[in-house]
Amino acid sequence: MATALWVKTIRHHRADRQATVPCTREDAHEALREACHELDLPEPIWLDKNEREWEEFGMTRFLPDAFFETVPFERLEIEYIDPDAPKKKSKDPRNAF
Repeated sequence: MATALWVKTIRHHRADRQATVPCTREDAHEALREACHELDLPEPIWLDKNEREWEEFGMTRFLPDAFFETVPFERLEIEYIDPDAPKKKSKDPRNAF
């Protein structure tokens, strides 16, 4: 599996619609555009906040006010999926087993 952008809409606290688009970490804007087209959604406005979250965490979310049009969901979440990335282990001692 190659790296991808996972895009999902959240409605009533549940994933409503989703799409996965091939992506590199550097071309997230283009992949988001493609996913929005696939899901028939307007493109959100990518703010500095989103850029910081993307750079630090490989994910970000867009609330309805990030869209020029009215949207039928509570938020749009995007996440970078890299199957070759090392798995992170919890530092919580309750998860030691």
